[in-house]
Amino acid sequence: MTGGGRPHLVIRSPRAFVTGQAATAPAGAKGDLARRALAEFVGTAFLVAAIVGSGIAAQRLSPHQAGLELLENTLATAAALTAIILAVGPVSGAHLNPVITLVDWLFGGVSTRDAASYVAAQLAGGITGAIVANAMFGDAAVSLSTHHRASGPHLFAEAVATFGLVLVVFGLARAGRAHFTPFAVGLYIAAAYWFTSSTSFANPAVTLARMCSNTFSGIAPGSVAPFVGLEVVGGLLGASCVAVLYPQVRRDGRDAVIPREEAA
Repeated sequence: MTGGGRPHLVIRSPRAFVTGQAATAPAGAKGDLARRALAEFVGTAFLVAAIVGSGIAAQRLSPHQAGLELLENTLATAAALTAIILAVGPVSGAHLNPVITLVDWLFGGVSTRDAASYVAAQLAGGITGAIVANAMFGDAAVSLSTHHRASGPHLFAEAVATFGLVLVVFGLARAGRAHFTPFAVGLYIAAAYWFTSSTSFANPAVTLARMCSNTFSGIAPGSVAPFVGLEVVGGLLGASCVAVLYPQVRRDGRDAVIPREEAA
């Protein structure tokens, strides 16, 4: 904090460590938490349905052509993600990702209660989306993946991918350009599918959900915990980078991922 001769950094909570300020009351306190949690549930469900469903379709339409399968999966995911953020963002901010919610909590944008509700909704929504995708293509509702991904390069890639995602989301918010976020996030994820060896899960809810589909986009249960761990590490490093890059600018949770309306 500044002024009155007090030091700039007052560490009173984990949020204060990242923001350089003491934690404040959460923004949007008048919001309807149940409605916002529902938006996170529905948004995450559709995101995972798009990822898993397009992965199944790509595998069936372009068998044994890994590059083409990945391209088809990329285009569907990026397009769906952009549309979903635009659709539910005005209600909840369209976090759709426990790491984004964690970082928003660290920056003081959401309360602990709201953050816990968001994460629970995201995890439930992700699993629901995987089940829906499996059902749409006639597969078993839940079929545990055998696709092991937890090699050293894959885990490092997840940290890098999540770092970049947090930088994009909160960098734009702090720069006052959150209206670009739906398109920037869609483009970033499309690119990260290709420039990371892990194909950029960058989302613990998506990682857990993709375990439930033994298809092109799946991940084996044994790879989930390491992936999630490195996603959290990457997210925290990304948050620290944002705090350094924008030390004098603090945006509240209404700008992450995109601004919520007053009614939300």
